[in-house]
Amino acid sequence: MNSRPLKLRLALPHESVTLLTSERRVDHRQIAAASLRVARALRARGLVRGDRVLWVVRSSVDAALVLAGALRAGLVVVPANAGYQEAELAHVLADSGANLIVVEEPGPVVDAVAGDVPVLTCAALVRAEPDELDCGSAGEVDVNDGLDDSLDDDLALLIYTSGTTGRAKGCGHTWRSLAAGVDALMQRWQVSPGDVVVHALPLFHVHGLCVALLGAWSAGAGTLLLPRFSPEAVIDAVARGGTVLMSVPTMVHRLIQHLDQHPEDAAVLARLRLWTCGSAALPAAQLSAVRDRTGVTILERYGMSETLITLSNPLVGERRPGAVGWPLDGVEVRVVGDELWVRGPMVMKGYWRRPDADRDVFVDDAAGGARWFKTGDVVDVDGDGCVRVVGRASQDILKVGGYKLSAREIEDALAAHEDVAEVAVVGVPDDEWGERVCAVVVARPGRSPTLASLQAAVHLHEAKKPRALLLLPTLPRNAMGKVLKHELKAVAREQSWPTTTTTR
Repeated sequence: MNSRPLKLRLALPHESVTLLTSERRVDHRQIAAASLRVARALRARGLVRGDRVLWVVRSSVDAALVLAGALRAGLVVVPANAGYQEAELAHVLADSGANLIVVEEPGPVVDAVAGDVPVLTCAALVRAEPDELDCGSAGEVDVNDGLDDSLDDDLALLIYTSGTTGRAKGCGHTWRSLAAGVDALMQRWQVSPGDVVVHALPLFHVHGLCVALLGAWSAGAGTLLLPRFSPEAVIDAVARGGTVLMSVPTMVHRLIQHLDQHPEDAAVLARLRLWTCGSAALPAAQLSAVRDRTGVTILERYGMSETLITLSNPLVGERRPGAVGWPLDGVEVRVVGDELWVRGPMVMKGYWRRPDADRDVFVDDAAGGARWFKTGDVVDVDGDGCVRVVGRASQDILKVGGYKLSAREIEDALAAHEDVAEVAVVGVPDDEWGERVCAVVVARPGRSPTLASLQAAVHLHEAKKPRALLLLPTLPRNAMGKVLKHELKAVAREQSWPTTTTTR
């Protein structure tokens, strides 16, 4: 285990840490110097430990340097999606009570919601002297109190949920929860100073921020930042020495498409020591397709904004398709009425200023131990403790004629159909059966799947066969690739479905 406090690993990184892009290389000395400069500039503006900084950025070296500096100053970083529109960004700004907004570039959305809250660019903070930022006389602003180990239960990050089931809530992560989550995962995956993490994920989410960036920094690994994902950029990054790729299913899908057109690039991806996937369920067919083409078996894991990563398939040993693996060190799991509960030191402190929401998800242990977090995910557990996520209790469990059906199981079966590019399964109301299974399909180019052909492809119980088909050009997704099923349900329920008398 890395014995240095996480704060020091960020502000004064290990000598092996580098930030790389196709045009820029920043070593540990430059990171340390820039983080100190940013921390002093922020403190000189009157920000004090515990103040919130709204960080509206895309993936860039300057954004990462501002993150390190804000954390070094003891401030709470509030990542926000740079693609947010006014209502979304205004909610996060107002709810967090941020004292400053940091952006890559000024834009109309930030201008419209900022009001009296100052706005600075990453470049200005990284490169300019404090007096150039209207900071007054900076003097020798002491930022070392932000690194005091006694403050490990202070908030470091306030990460807002995707808001797929309501208004986004801020998940408060302390230095202690961050350190516990990052350390447990990097040890399980054996990330080391010899690794270079290919980073093509957004920085506003725990996957890109905590796992890929802070995880690499904590382990002493290099980080090769891609401003945006493309199969070509990933192939080039691995060819340049990337050893670890962290992805979401949408990225995997596009890489498979790329390999179908450019099979010679499979040899490049075969060099990866580790390829992980998370943030949404990876169809078993995609895992098999990657393994068949490259020889690499993608490693799936499980986590949430509220809990960081708590489960993972093994680095060495069987990686089970459709499973998210076993608990990390320090994590306990419990299944209550099919719902996964977890507890461990990486679970958030609580929702920001939402004790009502905390009461909905936390359960105190009767024996006086750490409280349990109710994930809302329905799971199956293999005999040896390996966990499989069936779906969200509210969205992925259909109730058809007395059966409880897993949308994911049906989706996996439909995804193997030759006419199907992407698929999601939702329930639509049915007077007789309660719900009927609706397949929402994006067809492959030039293909026209029919309901009958899809039913024939589902070699499952009759109740699990789709009884309605909705063809769409794309599936609505959030920025991490998760399908927005509440939107699909709304569209599907507006359709006029013919009455079916087919026996289930």
